[in-house]
Amino acid sequence: QLHLTISEKNELTKSLEMVQNELQEKESEMKREISEYEDRLLQAEKEHQDRLTEANRKNEVEIEACHEKISSLEHFISSQKLEIEHLKSNKEQLNNSLKEANQALGELLKTKVR
Repeated sequence: QLHLTISEKNELTKSLEMVQNELQEKESEMKREISEYEDRLLQAEKEHQDRLTEANRKNEVEIEACHEKISSLEHFISSQKLEIEHLKSNKEQLNNSLKEANQALGELLKTKVR
């Protein structure tokens, strides 16, 4: 009976060692997989951050270009307004000159008729 019990104990000890070894192997494999996933996650986060940084840089460049274009257009509009005012003034002067010329012509015609 003692011999049988010792034999069973030895078999159980072997089985326990095998199970423990399997568990250690699985644990090691899981740790390796976790490490791989963490590395992939870090790489994905870095790539995402790089893309965000590049997109932000491009947006800033585009925004600056838009600001410059707006400033240029505002300057152009301002110069066009000045030009319009200048043309209005010239038109008024020409109209006055035309009136004066017509009056002078009228006077000349009256004088000629007399």
